[in-house]
Amino acid sequence: MFNRTTVIILIIALAAGLGLWAGQSRFAATSGKKPLPQTQAVRLFEPPRELPAFNLRQSDGTALVPGELKGHWTLVFLGFTYCPDVCPTTLTELSGAQKQWASIPEAVRPRVLFVSVDPERDTPDRIGEYAHAFHRDTLAATADLPALEAFTRSLSLVFAKAPAPEGMPADQYTMDHSATMAVLDPQGRMAGVLQPPLDPKAIAADLAKLTATTAP
Repeated sequence: MFNRTTVIILIIALAAGLGLWAGQSRFAATSGKKPLPQTQAVRLFEPPRELPAFNLRQSDGTALVPGELKGHWTLVFLGFTYCPDVCPTTLTELSGAQKQWASIPEAVRPRVLFVSVDPERDTPDRIGEYAHAFHRDTLAATADLPALEAFTRSLSLVFAKAPAPEGMPADQYTMDHSATMAVLDPQGRMAGVLQPPLDPKAIAADLAKLTATTAP
């Protein structure tokens, strides 16, 4: 597992890489397809990136595999339930966006996926209760460390365990993780990123436009 200094360096490097990637170009019109709209908060990539196979466990105990994410635009946020600040703040802001797109038909409604990177403490039941306290539609999942590392790496996101401060119990550790969110398109491909600071109105507007453009 990475130490705290290493993960900070990796986060900075990945953020720089994502900035270059996102800055290269945006989605353009392709033969037979409508071009995606201009967005305010979401930074779209061209071309979207296929994700390798993954297998996470949802809060209801069912498997979360690539096929489960198809048909919807999905925001993937890494966190953990013992997070003191970033996670609850982010999920609160995302819930504001979710309320605004509630009128979109459920079959194509955008989704938020909260992935806990602290499987040592975060059980499926715990992450479900935590995520649903912010919004009932939020999906929650986790996995063992190798599966989490492979999944987050495929999204160009990182996390690492930070030991508890000296003198504190060992189980009082925290988790360093990317604050950037991955944006997956209805084909389950990584199509962009969403970076803080977050604007719920802009996020909701972007996802509503993207859904309208790609809905069957």
